[in-house]
Amino acid sequence: MGRYILRRLSFMLIALWAIVTITFFIMHAIPGDPFLNPRVPEHIRQAMLNLYGLNKPLWEQYFIYIANLLRGDLGTSLVDLNRTVTSMIATGFPVSAALGLEALLFAVTTGLALGIIASLYHNRTWDYVAMIIALIGISVPNFVVATVLQYVVSVKWGILPVSRWGDFQHSILPAFALGLSTLALMARMMRTSMLDVLNQDYIRTAKSKGLPTGQVIWRHAVRNALLPIVTILGPLVATIVTGTFVIEQIFGIPGLGSYYVASIYNRDYPLILGTTIFYAVILLLMNFLVDIAYGLIDPRIRLVRERD
Repeated sequence: MGRYILRRLSFMLIALWAIVTITFFIMHAIPGDPFLNPRVPEHIRQAMLNLYGLNKPLWEQYFIYIANLLRGDLGTSLVDLNRTVTSMIATGFPVSAALGLEALLFAVTTGLALGIIASLYHNRTWDYVAMIIALIGISVPNFVVATVLQYVVSVKWGILPVSRWGDFQHSILPAFALGLSTLALMARMMRTSMLDVLNQDYIRTAKSKGLPTGQVIWRHAVRNALLPIVTILGPLVATIVTGTFVIEQIFGIPGLGSYYVASIYNRDYPLILGTTIFYAVILLLMNFLVDIAYGLIDPRIRLVRERD
């Protein structure tokens, strides 16, 4: 297990280096620069480029950035000159994480429940209801869901705030809009996995022994049906926590997504790279934790990896 973890950590570092390198050169390949503005005189623009080292050869800028990155320095924003990229991430990410985790909790609990209900009532009314909800969640984009919720729940009914970020009430609509597609995916996967498990011989054996139905479902069926779900849970956590860009813009939430969108628009190179690296680390870390959790849930998988 130890060798497996070290090997995965090595792959993570290589993947992170590749992401940083590709992002750096693609970012600089886009025409223009952060100080290209018709209202800024050319000599001032050149002075700014010289000040931030942006007129040096690209390969030199790359190695300077990598050297600073190895020291833990993500640089300073080219737009908000008084703030470091690290401080901006520290300010925005807790908001994005809170919203993402609330959406994830809603999506996982509701999605798994819908999937289990659909499998237990296969080809009956509750199965159709659950799958219709899942179909809506997959088919309708989250920005459409967000807009409809704002109009109906906030404007027409006046139950919840339209936008902004504050107490729990402000997070309900954005969390629902953000988590609906994940809920649909979880429900469909859980239904398929449960139907497969319920037809296995060991389930029939458990029933033939006279075990209560609830014990057969929760102790034998649900646990084994969760294995495929755990596989995708890591990437889903990273996606939903870091994928709040559009929802944050619609609801006026001051999360990291708003910084990321603004950094691309302003060609704020250090902030683009800093947020990309941050998101990449979360994604790689979640995948790593899922692999470890997968082995803990099913010991047969861990044994195979140890032999490898």
